[in-house]
Amino acid sequence: MSSAVRTKYWRPGDDYRKIIHESLRAHLQDGDIVAISEKALAVAQNQLVDEAPAHTGVTARILTFFWMRLVWGHVLGRLCHLTSANMRRLRGYPPLGGGRHKQVCLERVGFLQALRPFSEGGIDTSNLPYSLASLPLKSPALVAENIRQNIADVLGKRVSVVIVDSDKTYSWRGIHFSSRDTEISGIVRLGLLAYLMGRTLRWRARSTPLAWVGSGTTPEFALRVAGLANKVRGFGAGRTAWEMAARFGVSVTDVDWRMLEQVEHKPIVILRPEQDGALGRPKACTRRESALTAQTL
Repeated sequence: MSSAVRTKYWRPGDDYRKIIHESLRAHLQDGDIVAISEKALAVAQNQLVDEAPAHTGVTARILTFFWMRLVWGHVLGRLCHLTSANMRRLRGYPPLGGGRHKQVCLERVGFLQALRPFSEGGIDTSNLPYSLASLPLKSPALVAENIRQNIADVLGKRVSVVIVDSDKTYSWRGIHFSSRDTEISGIVRLGLLAYLMGRTLRWRARSTPLAWVGSGTTPEFALRVAGLANKVRGFGAGRTAWEMAARFGVSVTDVDWRMLEQVEHKPIVILRPEQDGALGRPKACTRRESALTAQTL
């Protein structure tokens, strides 16, 4: 069984631990897996950056006008099987806002990640207002352990906690390649190369588990959980900042908090696999996954 839990839209400074345990109180059982969106946690922790004041340097301008509009918009986009809508958006990549975004990416996650067309190194502008972008969590495992301990203290439940990002990890013959950092042992971090290989060769793509605490796991099972959690959760106001803006009929930087609060928000997913005994000693991955069905609370 898997269930997405509706909550209010998380704003900077929200007590996410309280929101989580109050939202789970009526539903949680020992042995459950609690999957939580990295984006929601980053917003609540105020791991945000306002891109508007960024001063666009030469490298960022080259990335904006040449790399994004020409290389991604005409060559790499086709090789990576991007949708026609995203190809059009890349060809019209905004020179001002796009340049500021690339400048922030260069400063925060480096040149190689800035070469990606979307979600560079975990930096994300979707489901956020104005010119804000969320940054990757500094230590997902520590955040996950803090949440797990809070659930144990307040609700008295023994659970596993996994933090998930919708950015993809690609699998080929049992080897898993992530396009961003993850603390899951056994997933190879290749950055841009993982994105290019995975998209071009159409390897199996699933959401990336960033950290797992409370029980043992394998990379394959963590990816199955992350993929199902993301599927059940949905995409909020949109998969990209462009989709979000189109939904509200405004420009990307004109989306505000009030608009986002109107969207159904499901940052938490409960997964309840079959067990063969103590927490953390599940049956085979295939049997665990077969026990999971999607519904929304």
